[in-house]
Amino acid sequence: MRPSRSVTLAASSLLIVCLGASAGLIQWIDRLRPSATIDDVLYLKSAQLKWLSLGYTGLMADIYWTRAVQYYGGKHHVDSKRYELLAPLLDTTTDLDPKLVVAYEYGASFLAPKPPEGAGMPDHAVELVEKGIRANPDKWRLYYCLGFLHYMERKDYDSAAKAFLRGSQVPDAHPWLRLLAGKMALKANDTQTARMMWTATYDTTQDAAIKENAAQHLIAIRVAEEATGLEKVVAIYREKTGHFPDSFREMALANLLPGLPVDPLGQPYVLTPEGTVEVRHPEKFKFLEKGLPKGYVPTMDARN
Repeated sequence: MRPSRSVTLAASSLLIVCLGASAGLIQWIDRLRPSATIDDVLYLKSAQLKWLSLGYTGLMADIYWTRAVQYYGGKHHVDSKRYELLAPLLDTTTDLDPKLVVAYEYGASFLAPKPPEGAGMPDHAVELVEKGIRANPDKWRLYYCLGFLHYMERKDYDSAAKAFLRGSQVPDAHPWLRLLAGKMALKANDTQTARMMWTATYDTTQDAAIKENAAQHLIAIRVAEEATGLEKVVAIYREKTGHFPDSFREMALANLLPGLPVDPLGQPYVLTPEGTVEVRHPEKFKFLEKGLPKGYVPTMDARN
């Protein structure tokens, strides 16, 4: 056997032993002190990890990415408001493998939303995606992710416009990027733009959880538009009659509505004595801002 081959086999064997020992150590600490797992085992510098990986940095990055997902999932499951190690884990993952696009894209979706849906760290999410773009300038989805963060989480329409415009210039970029750049340039903080962005997310993601999240946001947007429209009709009825209607049936009899309005789940909307419109079962909706009963506080089951 040639010396070079012997060295390669020895190094590979050592790597397998080290990774196996690391996995065993993680499981052991999981059993002893579940809350300390990542603190105790995974807080090594990227340079140290690259040396320990013996050149298999991609494999080590996959291990760190898996632990980042597990960490986020465990915190999210218990509605935690603190995700201190999430950003360091994602940084380490992407230091080890700068081409691991999934870590930037989905990692940002973990970091940006407010608790309990996420870590409430939109600035860290932006930094992570910018890092991904520097390492992967030809991935248009990262520019879309960056623009999405600026628009949805930071309300920075100028930065969102610039991100979408940069992405639209990447070969094979989604044609919506240029359109979104134009909308951002007009500072379009409206439901139409929000629907476009959530629809783009729904259509382009392969992750079932992100697709469901986008679908729930689209439902919330629909409720907001329908409730707002119905309240305008209520105002017209009041202007004509001098009082609020007692029901939507009254408005239909007055030829102001084609029938009794129902929400996206098929349940009749509720008309309050004050002329506002609410959903009948708010616990079945996520992300509603318009259409919630006054004083309603969502339960844990409604959020998950």
